[in-house]
Amino acid sequence: MSEPDQHDPGPAVPPLNTIDDSQRLPPPRRPAPPRPQPFKTPDDLPIGAIITVAIVGITALALLLKEGIPKGVDWYRHQDWAWFTQWTATIADPVHAYLTAHTAGLQLTASSAFGIWLGVGAVSLVLSWLTGAAGARLTWTAHGLCTAAMVWDASPATGRPVATALTVLAWTIGSVLALRGLSLRPRINIHNHNHPAR
Repeated sequence: MSEPDQHDPGPAVPPLNTIDDSQRLPPPRRPAPPRPQPFKTPDDLPIGAIITVAIVGITALALLLKEGIPKGVDWYRHQDWAWFTQWTATIADPVHAYLTAHTAGLQLTASSAFGIWLGVGAVSLVLSWLTGAAGARLTWTAHGLCTAAMVWDASPATGRPVATALTVLAWTIGSVLALRGLSLRPRINIHNHNHPAR
């Protein structure tokens, strides 16, 4: 009698061991390639680059002094700047008239109020441009709104819309400097707490 065929089970399969999630380790990170170091001092710059920048700068300055400034002065002398003085008067005269009419009975004179108006506008413009501080920008914005309101109130009725529009245009031109870098988009900071701090 022949014996029945017995199947060879092959090598034994080891039992599966599971690892707890708290003991799992992430694969090691590959080191990032080194970043080039920025130039921090003039000693870090190659001498050839310093010499080239100096030569180009001196040449540009000489050309500006010899050609640019005389041509600029000549151009300035031949321009009709009446439009600028008229635009300024369209804003400043109604403001002065408004302050004259509304400072009666106050210890503050209209001339002093006009000087304060000019000073606050100039200082808030410069501080907004240089520092970008919220207080300076709010002061600049309030100054522009008050100016537009005074011009609207004190301008002749027939020219009131044009005078106010020119005031708003002048304020927006100044706002290019005063409100530079201001964004209406909300800033979103994402903090990832899963990765350790580097």
